[in-house]
Amino acid sequence: MKNWIIIIALLLSVPVFAQTKVIKKNAVKANDFGITYSLPKTSLIIDAEVTKYTCKAGPYYKYAEKYLGVKDVITEDNEYYELGKITVRNKGIPDPDNTFIVNFKVGTSAPYAYLTEDGLLCTINAEYEGDENDKTTNNKKAVPAKNTTDKSVLTEELLMAGSTSKQAEVAAKQIYRIRESRMNILTGEADNLPPDGEAMKLVIQQLEEQEQALVSLFTGIKNQEIMHSTFTINPQGDIEKEVLFRFSRLLGIVKPDDLGGEPVYLTLKALDRAPALPEKEAEKKAKSLKNSIIYNIPGKASLLITLNNKPLYKGEVQVTQFGTQEGLAPVMFEDKKAPIRVYFYPSTGAIKQIIQ
Repeated sequence: MKNWIIIIALLLSVPVFAQTKVIKKNAVKANDFGITYSLPKTSLIIDAEVTKYTCKAGPYYKYAEKYLGVKDVITEDNEYYELGKITVRNKGIPDPDNTFIVNFKVGTSAPYAYLTEDGLLCTINAEYEGDENDKTTNNKKAVPAKNTTDKSVLTEELLMAGSTSKQAEVAAKQIYRIRESRMNILTGEADNLPPDGEAMKLVIQQLEEQEQALVSLFTGIKNQEIMHSTFTINPQGDIEKEVLFRFSRLLGIVKPDDLGGEPVYLTLKALDRAPALPEKEAEKKAKSLKNSIIYNIPGKASLLITLNNKPLYKGEVQVTQFGTQEGLAPVMFEDKKAPIRVYFYPSTGAIKQIIQ
């Protein structure tokens, strides 16, 4: 695909994005008071959340309505997938065509800068405080239900019952006895009440677990497992309804060329794109930026991801490839009495803040 859509990973839990590791670079005599850095180009990281459901029918599902008054039960074993939240984040990757050296004069007030491990500029003359695009995600993985019945609830009376119908009747009676016992404890009408609050809490919990295990013999068990697939897009221009991946309720996420799934389309359209300069103006601008601290002014684009004409994600993203570049003059940092601190977004190469 012309925009290089790549499947990065398939994980069994919610992804965690670690904060960017940074390296302090000092402008000292040994390096001629120069610091080498790169500007980023935009790489969009798209995360698709998928939940896998595994359903197992209970042995007494036919009698759920008769004995428990429950109609919504699992009647056969099956597996299926549901496509959930789509999230997008901007990741800057070093652009080999935009690597620069900034030289400071001896005795300036900007003797150091912070760079990412791969050379993206974070700060000049200031400590790095982190970028909103690389903060850790703290979403929690859902805890699946038990996939087997606790055999401790299978009493001798239940096991000795001759037919499935009789077993279901015995199991239902046990459920009602458990509910009655729990109510008697809560209302204080039980003959042998727990000695204190903690003991009561433990007894109630055990009764609820026994009830749940018995009820699952009628209603069945549904397990859920949350998974994530991550995709990367390096946009070079507008994208019109390109297949990001395909999704099947029976198979989950599949490759773009797998016709077993429905296509999930991605559309990216520039909203704010810097105009291309004529050759002479481009040369003039490049000359004016020489020896400056070059930074990005990103462009902006709308991003739409759809399945069956329904939007899964709709928003705006910054794209450095659609923007332009400007520069800060090193002379800004020569005033020792009023030192300048500059903060950048390493994900875009744009200026975040200038403090004097």
